[in-house]
Amino acid sequence: MPPSEPIEPMDDSDELAERPSRSARKRAAEYVQKLGVRLVGLRESQLQALELPEELRVALREARQLRGQSALARQYQYIGRLMRGLDAAPIEAALDMAAGQGRARGKMPR
Repeated sequence: MPPSEPIEPMDDSDELAERPSRSARKRAAEYVQKLGVRLVGLRESQLQALELPEELRVALREARQLRGQSALARQYQYIGRLMRGLDAAPIEAALDMAAGQGRARGKMPR
């Protein structure tokens, strides 16, 4: 039998250092879900300006029609799951711009 190469123990520390912690992943998932909830409040014309997948657009439209609290919570979780693969920066910038436009028409503080 030929001599085999020595087996080196697997070093999991490199893999663990690259992967975010469970808490960090949960925070990121909650963040994109909150962005999705803010997207529900946009008008259809504002959503068209964003480059969103069609499946997400359909989920946002459905969320506008739901009235039950538990149904809305499930839909928001679904929207968050759809958004996890997207880049949040352009969406956040569009939401901030849309919020800025809405404030400009409000009353001036005295």
